[in-house]
Amino acid sequence: MKSWKKLGALAIISTWIPLSLVIWYPALIWYIMLTLWVATVLWIAISSIHRQSEREQRLVIQSIEQTAIDTLNHHRHDWMNDLQILYGYIQLGKHDKTIDCVGRIKERIYLEGKISKLGIPSLVFYLQSFRTIGSNVELEVNIADDLHLSRRMKQDDIENWVSAIVESVRAYQYGELSSWGETRKLNLSFYEEDGDIVAFFEGEGSHVDPEVLQQQIHNVVRSHKVKAEQVYASQGSFQLRVPCDT
Repeated sequence: MKSWKKLGALAIISTWIPLSLVIWYPALIWYIMLTLWVATVLWIAISSIHRQSEREQRLVIQSIEQTAIDTLNHHRHDWMNDLQILYGYIQLGKHDKTIDCVGRIKERIYLEGKISKLGIPSLVFYLQSFRTIGSNVELEVNIADDLHLSRRMKQDDIENWVSAIVESVRAYQYGELSSWGETRKLNLSFYEEDGDIVAFFEGEGSHVDPEVLQQQIHNVVRSHKVKAEQVYASQGSFQLRVPCDT
């Protein structure tokens, strides 16, 4: 990448050579030489930009693929743990524990199904992969039954809303009142209310200064369609609302 940048810079600077010849010796041959030289410089510059763009795209794709692999491995590890615990209860004949374990597994399957049915790929991917990033926040997701968001919001509204959700989670991650190495809990609920789709954040404990949080949540909103409202002034809870079209 650096070599291509240097080559592009040198090519642009080198145009002074034929330009100087045209200025000092205004002959047809030098005009032709200047034209060819500029065309070559443009070709080099465009090739450099194209190669850099391709490299950045490959890096983005590789990052997404790696995150997807980590997410699948994390879920596989969780399922293996659940199955081992269930198998242990069955071997020990602890039927009451077995029923409770099956119930927890069913709840997880039901929640993951509701997440996948939200209909917004970027949001689904973020929620499903959040646990794989080693965050100091334990994100508890709750979704209203039969909540499907596909084609219910404009694309710009979706992008701004999801971006605000991601930035809001980060605001909780790096709250000023957090303790070193402490894992905090954040409840994130999705539901529909009064014609709006709502993402409701509720942090457990006093890990975030309410005044600082209020300023942060208003900073993450980049669209007038997305409304950030603090629910309880003395607590770290607020909601992001966006109108739905249908």
